[in-house]
Amino acid sequence: MSIGVIGAGAFGSSLAVAFARAGRDVLLWSRRDAAKMQAARGNVEYLPEITFPESLLVTDNLADLQKCKANLLVIPAQQTERFLKENRLSNAPLILCAKGIDLQSGALQTRIAAQYSSATLAVLTGPSFANDIARGLPTALTLACGDGEKGLFLQQLLSTPRLRIYLSDDPLGAQIGGALKNVIALACGMTIGAGLGESARAAVLTRGFAEMQRVGVAMGAKPETLQGLSGLGDLTLTCGSAKSRNFAMGLAIGQGDLPDANITVEGVATAKAVAKSVDVDTPIADAVSAIIDQKISLSDAMEALLSRPLKQE
Repeated sequence: MSIGVIGAGAFGSSLAVAFARAGRDVLLWSRRDAAKMQAARGNVEYLPEITFPESLLVTDNLADLQKCKANLLVIPAQQTERFLKENRLSNAPLILCAKGIDLQSGALQTRIAAQYSSATLAVLTGPSFANDIARGLPTALTLACGDGEKGLFLQQLLSTPRLRIYLSDDPLGAQIGGALKNVIALACGMTIGAGLGESARAAVLTRGFAEMQRVGVAMGAKPETLQGLSGLGDLTLTCGSAKSRNFAMGLAIGQGDLPDANITVEGVATAKAVAKSVDVDTPIADAVSAIIDQKISLSDAMEALLSRPLKQE
């Protein structure tokens, strides 16, 4: 097999479809319903209108992925450490696709993975909706890898006629952009949900980007990385569409609804992780965390943000 994809949610399944459609042999691992998906030739739960290409096979046995040239880990960020601790993967390059900061340790995905794997690590991130990828709509992503030679190999392996992969040597920056944009998307959703208007959303998005840059630079990211697909690009997509889980949850909170605990929304845990573990001024992340924990109302949070001391941009 050319490519292993671990995690058969919407994004994992969509990537598997895209690679297989481009002629790669792909093995998609699912903890449950693998036989059902294999028989149905599709993932009815997440991609009901998409048929799996012939070169895409589904398994529930991780040992089947041992011979893959590369494995993509596409599971929620808060589950990464437990999964890698409990399951031994091959030494093929491991590509981390979750966008989030671990709530317990404050660690990024590569730091967690390095504790349990000696494989070359890379990060795949950027502005993308799963359904767009599965439908074959044009999408550009960032592949960040500290090993230049392996990065070039992975870039060639994962690129398709409809999925354009740009290579970066800054996994740290790519992860920070992918994680922080979810927090800002929550804030933008809250802004629209509360009826504060498009101008307010533009302000939150722009100041959120400044916040993302402050955090990134403080943690050692390259500023240009945050200005690319994995930072500004992903932020722009996620903060303006209800197809984004983070924006949609923020929208619901802004309208007065309680968050649905059964839906994976990476920005919730990341907001809390940033608020407690990053020694940088993060007023938007702090506000999002406090609102989710019901320590402050959205109106009070907005008032606090607007009453901050005036400053230069």
